[in-house]
Amino acid sequence: MDQKEVLERIKFHEGLRLMPYRDTKGKLTIGIGRCIETHPFSQKELSFCGDWQHGITANAAYQLCRNDIEECKSQLNTLGLWYHKLDDNRKYALLDMCFQMGFDGLKGFKKMLKHLENKDWQGAYYECLNSKYAKKDTPTRAKRIAIALKTGRWYYDLNEYNKEVV
Repeated sequence: MDQKEVLERIKFHEGLRLMPYRDTKGKLTIGIGRCIETHPFSQKELSFCGDWQHGITANAAYQLCRNDIEECKSQLNTLGLWYHKLDDNRKYALLDMCFQMGFDGLKGFKKMLKHLENKDWQGAYYECLNSKYAKKDTPTRAKRIAIALKTGRWYYDLNEYNKEVV
């Protein structure tokens, strides 16, 4: 999948905030969902972020996000051969989950991952939605991700999916 599209989808879910803020869990965050507390800046990142406490540029936010995406991709590549056989939208769905909750958080979806390994798209959809992630944390985002797991298609607008299902 095109890196620009991946970046835009992550930004669609995370938003873009150039000043530090507290996320919904109270964690210090900046840019496109960079949680500073769980994922501190590297020395290289500090060199282009500068005095981040007073804000960063949009370019810095995009670079941080690209770095985070690359880290997620590297972690996802360890899932096994089955992961590499997924289509781009299902891979993206896992990347989005990894970006949001970390690789360890994603690995907690053991049943969902097993369904994906077995190409049981309906089972993966169900397990994704049968979670705190979907029921409490970010229900709309989780629904969009679950649909991508089920259908292999991406919908920015969930109403488009609902029209197709009816």
